[in-house]
Amino acid sequence: MTRLTGRALRLTVFIGETDTWHHKPLYAEIVHRAHAAGLAGASVFKGVEGFGVSSLIHTSRLLSLSEDLPVAIVVVDTEERVRAFLPQLDELVGEGLVILDDCEVIRYVGRDAEPGESGGKGKKSL
Repeated sequence: MTRLTGRALRLTVFIGETDTWHHKPLYAEIVHRAHAAGLAGASVFKGVEGFGVSSLIHTSRLLSLSEDLPVAIVVVDTEERVRAFLPQLDELVGEGLVILDDCEVIRYVGRDAEPGESGGKGKKSL
């Protein structure tokens, strides 16, 4: 498991939900490449409303359904590892926004096993 504490770099990629890479969702390709690159983690968040350079508002509101809601992919790791990953984004992201933020990792822990499995420790979420 990757250990990550202290100073880190947060990479956020804003794209549209319908953006694709070789007939697959672009967000999935970015997450799989981040995993293959050994980055500490990546998450995808689907927005309910937003606009970008096109100035078109995309929304999930019932009366104006959009097929291209905003999506944010967030990756956090050391600055060196995140910056080494950036050339892959140059290849993948044709339209969108890529930003970097300095951050501090306070706690980064994984789950050994699900509660109830042999040797598993953990707290149940409500």
